[in-house]
Amino acid sequence: DALPISGLCDTVTQYAGYFNVTTSTKHYFYWFFESRSAPSTDPVILWMTGGPGCSGSIALFNENGPCKISADKTTVKNPFSWNANASIIFVDQPAGTGFSYGAPSDMDVDEAGVSRDMYNFLQAFYAAHPKLLKNPLFIFGESYGGHYVPSTALAVHHGNVNKQGTHLPLTGLAIGNGLTAPEIQYLYYSEMAYTSSVGPVVSKGTYEAMKLSSKLCAAQIRMCQKSEEACESAFTFCALSQVSPVQATGLNLYDIREKCKNPPLCYDFSATQDFLRDPKVVAELGTEGHEWSACNFMVNGRFHKDWMHGFSMAIPEMLSAGIRALIYAGDVDYICNYMGNKAWTLALEWGGSGGFNAEGDHAWSVGGEEAGLARTFSNFTFLQVYKAGHMVPLDQPERALSMVETFVRNQPFYAKKKP
Repeated sequence: DALPISGLCDTVTQYAGYFNVTTSTKHYFYWFFESRSAPSTDPVILWMTGGPGCSGSIALFNENGPCKISADKTTVKNPFSWNANASIIFVDQPAGTGFSYGAPSDMDVDEAGVSRDMYNFLQAFYAAHPKLLKNPLFIFGESYGGHYVPSTALAVHHGNVNKQGTHLPLTGLAIGNGLTAPEIQYLYYSEMAYTSSVGPVVSKGTYEAMKLSSKLCAAQIRMCQKSEEACESAFTFCALSQVSPVQATGLNLYDIREKCKNPPLCYDFSATQDFLRDPKVVAELGTEGHEWSACNFMVNGRFHKDWMHGFSMAIPEMLSAGIRALIYAGDVDYICNYMGNKAWTLALEWGGSGGFNAEGDHAWSVGGEEAGLARTFSNFTFLQVYKAGHMVPLDQPERALSMVETFVRNQPFYAKKKP
């Protein structure tokens, strides 16, 4: 279904269109950009935006894609695009997100559905682009990507191990400011609200109340792992007790250095929307009849039971198979904050957990400036990115590109001391 696209965004070879996945009604929109450097050998990055229900085009035009949209609806090249040395696929998923569509009876509500559909999407993509099978594949995602990425990567890994479909060249996975281990992460909202580099954003009394209720929230999340019935109430109670107190301050939950200027997303994606609803653009992309919006809250609502399920346990099996994993987090994001993300990486039980815990934090530098703190043991890295919110490439484009290139090239984030 994919058509070559020219000149809408960057000058590289690119394809956009739909693949029919899993059922006759589901059609997933994607936009693929070749690397600016050596596309025949450079790695391939699959990018999944979170939400759930938010479009890959949010990232494409506002974070790590090849171009930005100007006021007059023309595009300008992004010098820090992740296709500098990698080809990149932006996908709208699940069905109902962005330009993707499917029958109402066919909608995904959990990661079993997401991972199956994404596995089928990748099979369709590589059937259309078989030359890329020899290049390493990295599965990246942000936010609810903390659910999507481990689930999708594990589906690919299992497909490879069980010799189903085409063997896909999965080499690594990365999660940016993700929700991966809610049971641990929800315990850190109170700390983030009171002890982050930004300083306290709630009163001491509110902090103490949040801390107390976080134990009850975590107990409800544990119940959700055993019984689906508990998941909706865990979602509601934890949101009210751990997120609402900071939301009530009017701060941007995705960057607590600033106020939320455009509720509910806090960011202004109207230029992206105007561009993707322009009839000329729609005609070029072949998306007639499917109006783009940044986030589909109907899709979002279907995942309330999925929300509190944990997916960190999908990662050890892949680590032991030699697949690399990077967990990174901008340190002024509240909603999927670095404290909770760091805590679950330290708690993760895998072959290298002792070494990972003993490794300590090391300064990560970009362009001669300290840009964050990194901790790597074997093929597992946690990276705290300074002065970045929920969308690291939006706030720190140069550092984000450096991070990606270090990771996909399997280079160290810091120099190891000689023993």
